Amino acid sequence: MRLHELMTELDELEPDEKLQWLVEFANELPPISSGRSAEPFPDECRIQECQTPVHLWVDVDDGHVALEADVPAKSPTVRGLVALVVCGLQGASSSECLDLPDDMISHLGLASVLGMTRQQGFRGVVARIKQELRTAQSDVKQKKT
Repeated sequence: MRLHELMTELDELEPDEKLQWLVEFANELPPISSGRSAEPFPDECRIQECQTPVHLWVDVDDGHVALEADVPAKSPTVRGLVALVVCGLQGASSSECLDLPDDMISHLGLASVLGMTRQQGFRGVVARIKQELRTAQSDVKQKKT
């Protein structure tokens, strides 16, 4: 899981440098797959806690998490936060993702540099990932019984 590496990188920065890092990291958000970009985004993929229109897809393939997200380029800080999660968790196991703290903002050292709206939105992103993974695990258990 690359998230620990990214967290260490962020931890070494001063608060104002962290915001700049997020803005620059926004460019790391991979484009969504052509199949998903060809269709209108489903309402259930929208993160309601975010003021910026953030759409997130959580897939589990052979026990590994695959995330895709769409965030407007005109919102680089939010895009950087989402890119951090998407890039940091790509390929991680479901259990690793479920073990993430609900308040990732504090663990990332970003509580003092992000407003409450962005913090709430980011909590919504983390919560959605966990919710989708729990649903996927439940579906797998039901298929086995």
